Amino acid sequence: MIMKKLTLSALALTTAFLMAGCDSQDKKAAAGGEASTVLRVGSTGQSYPSGFKQDNKLVGFDVEVTETIAKDLNYKIEWVTADFSGLMGQLEANKLDTVANVVAITPARKEKYNFADVYSYYGSQIVTHKDNTNINTLDDLKGKTVAGVLGSNHLNNLKKAFADGSVTIRTYETRDGAMNDALSKRVEGYVNSRPILLAEINKRNLPFKLVGDPLVIEEVSFPFHKDEKGDKLREQFNAELTKMRADGRLKEISVKYFGEDITAAPQAH
Repeated sequence: MIMKKLTLSALALTTAFLMAGCDSQDKKAAAGGEASTVLRVGSTGQSYPSGFKQDNKLVGFDVEVTETIAKDLNYKIEWVTADFSGLMGQLEANKLDTVANVVAITPARKEKYNFADVYSYYGSQIVTHKDNTNINTLDDLKGKTVAGVLGSNHLNNLKKAFADGSVTIRTYETRDGAMNDALSKRVEGYVNSRPILLAEINKRNLPFKLVGDPLVIEEVSFPFHKDEKGDKLREQFNAELTKMRADGRLKEISVKYFGEDITAAPQAH
């Protein structure tokens, strides 16, 4: 009788383990064959309209594009917020799978990461306060101070545009710090992405004006690690971006946040 009870108990335990295993496999299969479906993605949460907080929820163009891709691939996004230089540091330390925050494709970054296909285009643009009536062209900025966000490629573009050192560059940890100093006229200029600046100006009726043409047009995409997981994610993201571009969703999300299509390459003038 005791042996019979032990046998039944053993069978029950074995069945439980088998059921748990089946359940685990079912979840794995439902998630596209991945044991873990969580992707850690970085955003500053302060980059209107690319990635910002609204009603305590992270929203924006880059955020929605990423969430759409993740949903179609059965991934769950775990958003990690920090300043831009901090995000890139976490990516380099392998604490993030990618960054969805207007990451420009540069030669230096391509040495470290493989980028997905380009999904948006931004011009590095300088603005100044409308009260600065004597600043209308890039040459007018010589001898002046221009603010930018630490770690952003806009600063590199600014340095190249004024390689003679005729412009003083002041760096900030956050976009708000750089923008506020330009608004309060503590600096004469502020550099950021043209579409972002225009969206911010329109949203808040900011007293900024554009100074000259963009310094350069940049291609933006998702950086992935140069390893097996990174290669797989890059291929999956590319496939989804192709679908979103073909069915119009990519353009639709862009128009929703910017009022224009920034997903198509600008036409040469």
